[in-house]
Amino acid sequence: MAYWRRNSPQAEAATEPVAVTPPPAPVPEAVRPVPKTPRTRMMRQYDLVDRVRSYNPDTDEDLLNQAYVYAMKAHGEQKRASGDPYFSHPLEVAAILTDLKLDDATIVAALLHDTIEDTEATRTEIDSLFGPEIGALVEGLTKLKRLELVSREAKQAENLRKLLLAIADDVRVLLIKLADRLHNMRTLEFVPPASRRRIAEETLDIYAPLAGRMGMQEMREELEDLAFQTLDPEAHAVVMQRLNSLADRNHNLIEEIESELSARLASEGMHARVVGRRKRPFSIWTKMERKSVGFEQLSDIFGFRIVMNSVEACYRALGIVHTTWPVVPGRFKDYISTPKQNDYRSIHTTVIGPGNQRVELQIRTEDMDQIAEYGIAAHAFYKDGVGSPTEFVKRESNAFAWLRHTIEILSESANPEEFLEHTKLELFHDQVFCFTPKGKLIALPRNANVIDFAYAVHTDVGNSAVGCKINGKFAALSSELQNGDEVEVLTSGVQLAPPSAWETLARTGKARAAIRRATRTAVRGQYAALGRRIVERLFSRAKIEYADDKLTGALPRLARSTIEEVMASVGRGELKASDVARAMYPDYKEERVNRFGDKKSLAVKLRLKAPNEPPRHPVAIPIRGLNSDLPIKFAPNGGAVPGDRIVGIVSPGEGITIYPIQSPALKDFEEEPERWLDVRWDVDDVTPQRFPARLLVENVNEPGSLAQVATVIAEHDGNIDNISMSRRSPDFTELTIDLEVYDLKHLSAIIAQLRAKAVVARVERVNG
Repeated sequence: MAYWRRNSPQAEAATEPVAVTPPPAPVPEAVRPVPKTPRTRMMRQYDLVDRVRSYNPDTDEDLLNQAYVYAMKAHGEQKRASGDPYFSHPLEVAAILTDLKLDDATIVAALLHDTIEDTEATRTEIDSLFGPEIGALVEGLTKLKRLELVSREAKQAENLRKLLLAIADDVRVLLIKLADRLHNMRTLEFVPPASRRRIAEETLDIYAPLAGRMGMQEMREELEDLAFQTLDPEAHAVVMQRLNSLADRNHNLIEEIESELSARLASEGMHARVVGRRKRPFSIWTKMERKSVGFEQLSDIFGFRIVMNSVEACYRALGIVHTTWPVVPGRFKDYISTPKQNDYRSIHTTVIGPGNQRVELQIRTEDMDQIAEYGIAAHAFYKDGVGSPTEFVKRESNAFAWLRHTIEILSESANPEEFLEHTKLELFHDQVFCFTPKGKLIALPRNANVIDFAYAVHTDVGNSAVGCKINGKFAALSSELQNGDEVEVLTSGVQLAPPSAWETLARTGKARAAIRRATRTAVRGQYAALGRRIVERLFSRAKIEYADDKLTGALPRLARSTIEEVMASVGRGELKASDVARAMYPDYKEERVNRFGDKKSLAVKLRLKAPNEPPRHPVAIPIRGLNSDLPIKFAPNGGAVPGDRIVGIVSPGEGITIYPIQSPALKDFEEEPERWLDVRWDVDDVTPQRFPARLLVENVNEPGSLAQVATVIAEHDGNIDNISMSRRSPDFTELTIDLEVYDLKHLSAIIAQLRAKAVVARVERVNG
């Protein structure tokens, strides 16, 4: 693909356009940038029109001329870092797009793409002069201004989000943006070093992979090489030196192999176009790093493309090649029968070819070759009768369908940094191909595992996955997949949300986004359940009626859109249950005292209740343990166990903390009665759970004493979670033991057995 460069014959033949503004004042020599390449000779209007007319005889010349003059006047005396007139940049972007043979609207939008962002032009003015279609394209390419975000990554992510959403509406936004980035990379040498590195990193992380995902291979490779040259100039220079040395040693090798391949196919009555080239520096460098090999060990520096006139001819040519030269094992891939997600189709093979040289071959048809080089831009947008460009590409291109689906997933990211992370995950990887038991092909990134596979099949499959079989054998969900694996995902109807730890195991943005979304939904459901119980408890105690229908009418007063949102806000402590009551019953008045009278006497009066006394109110919230449907945790210093009289304290954003009623920590909440909740144990005797408790043990300092303490706890089915030791005197050691027990009776039995040991001087339960 031959993009127009500023040292091209077209550029050299062009003359400077007539100036429409006075020349700028001379810049002092001390501050004038020193150009490292010849200044750009800008195309005249008729040159641009001629380029478009060469592939689109029905081009709107007046529209192109109008856009040319408007953009040149709008940018006026603005200069680029190189000292060139700024208008030279949009003009060269338009020239790149004419090589892709794009329609008039795309060329015009390329000429205008920086006007809204960098000049006094407005979207309204663009719409009135050039129409809303072109206005929307230019708007989609305009960065967000005055972003009040903390980090540069957040600003980058928000601008990328805006760009991707615009691309989903019109694919031409992407083509203009890639051409814009390509020209900026070609002139990156004039940019200050700090910005130069940032732009190159962004190009390598996002724009080059995005071009590759859209099938625009030639543009991707040039973007990668330009970024590589900036980010690691020494490595780039070394690879170039090796390539040039190799070319000197193998003079005319490419032409000789091209000739021999063509002659061999012709002898079998097959006409083929054979084109050879050497790989680009960045591709070579990444392969050396990935496989940890030296330059001399690379076997496919030279690649040859065999272009045939039909799919059948491609497979016939493959047979001729394989029966003429030895095949290198493990180097065959058929992307014609299983195309890549970016629509790339070709047969890849490596043989020991002419002159005992390893030769990588790509065999494809002319149509496949066009798509391999130009990707989604290979479709002739300028032809009549194809509908809108985006609709046409949606019908013809799997790559664009993938992009739209990816954008839908990424748009649900909770914050800008998360969006940027997921975008890079989706764009920057190679592929492996796996199959479902029914033979459906699933394309995944390299290093993907079964979790990624499950979410690629369907989000519900991923959320309910509990196990898997790979090629008929049971395997872990974290197992890395290989090309050709058949994967069966085993699911459970009980599992409603995946473990949050899966997010660190997943390799695809889709899987991570789905896991994070399911986790948020599950947590939201827990808070909503807690909030509903708090609200219903208040309404029951106030002896007023609660009904969802009545709350629906009060939603505007609570500034919430759904009942679930209200309940989740109450559960998180963002809303008070009394606020809900007032929204539904404006005459409701909250009683600021607890059910015992004076709020300050709450802790004291609760202590007077027997540990096993039934709750005074049936509306007390049942507590079943950490795996319940409520967001609860136990007191950080000492916990609580069934049999303790307990109270719940609501902490905004943290759910409920369960304290035993004798805990001295409850004094800190005596002035906040609205945070106190009636809670009760609701333990399942069939499947008992363990609960946290803490013991303070004063142990005689002699050999084996710690072992005796641990043995007592183990023999009585207690589980030590943590232990810390401190020496209080030469004769005694103080042990703080966090353990897990079933209930208060179980804990009391352990304490009694510890006190019976001669090495134990004192045992106390700690109530934090």
